Amino acid sequence: MSGPRLYVPLQLAAGSELELPAEAANHLRVLRLQPGQALTLFDGSGGEYPAELLALDRKRAQVRLGEHHAREAESPLAITLLQGVSKGERMDFTIQKAVELGVAAIRPVFTERSVVQLRGERLTKRIDHWQAVAAAACEQCGRNRVPPVLPALPLPQALAATAAEQGIVLDPAGSQRLGELPPAGSFALLIGPEGGLADAELAAASEAGYRRLRLGPRILRTETAGLAMLAALQALRGDL
Repeated sequence: MSGPRLYVPLQLAAGSELELPAEAANHLRVLRLQPGQALTLFDGSGGEYPAELLALDRKRAQVRLGEHHAREAESPLAITLLQGVSKGERMDFTIQKAVELGVAAIRPVFTERSVVQLRGERLTKRIDHWQAVAAAACEQCGRNRVPPVLPALPLPQALAATAAEQGIVLDPAGSQRLGELPPAGSFALLIGPEGGLADAELAAASEAGYRRLRLGPRILRTETAGLAMLAALQALRGDL
C-alpha cells in the first residue's frame, strides 16, 4: 500500500477508470499529488484498491484502479459506543479515536445532562458531519469498513436498541471490575456527556442489563472514558 488512502462512496471495480467525487479530488489537490502517483481507495464494503492518479486539475480527478486487495483491519469484537452527546470538538475527538480503536458502531445519545441538544435539520447535519469524521479516521488508521454513526436517540430508546448486546456503563461507584466481565462477542458501551449520567439513568441502564463497571479510582472525562474502555476491551477480548 502506498500513497494516501481515500474513502470513495462509490461501487469500485478492479481495472476500471473513474472520476473521483469533488471532496476526494479536492483532498488530492491539497496534497499536491501529480498524475502518475499512487494512492489507495476503498468503498467501505471491505478490502481496498491500489490506484494510479491519471489526471488532476481544478475540475476533476481521474484514477485507474488496480486489483482488489482483501485486506481487513476489523476487530473480532463488535463494540457499539453509546456516547452522550458532548460539545463540538470533544464529540469529534471521541468519534475519531473510537474508530481508530476498532469500534463497530457509534450511537449518539441524548441524556438528562447533555449540554448539546439538536433537532431536525441541525441534528441531520451533525450526524452527517460525524459520519465524515468516522470516514476520515478510517482513511488514516487503515480500516476499510466505515463504522456507521447511527441515528441519535434519547437514552431509554438507545438502551432498548442494544438488548442483544452485553451492556456496560462506566460508573465511578460501580462494584464490578473489568476482569469480571462475562465472555461476549458484542458489547454496548454507554458513556455519559460532560456532566455524567444521572442516578436515575444509571439505574435504568442497570434495569436494562448493563453492568456498572468501575474503571479505576479516577473520574474520567467524557472524551477519555469511552476511549479508555474501548482500549481495555480490545486488549482483554479483541485484537490489541
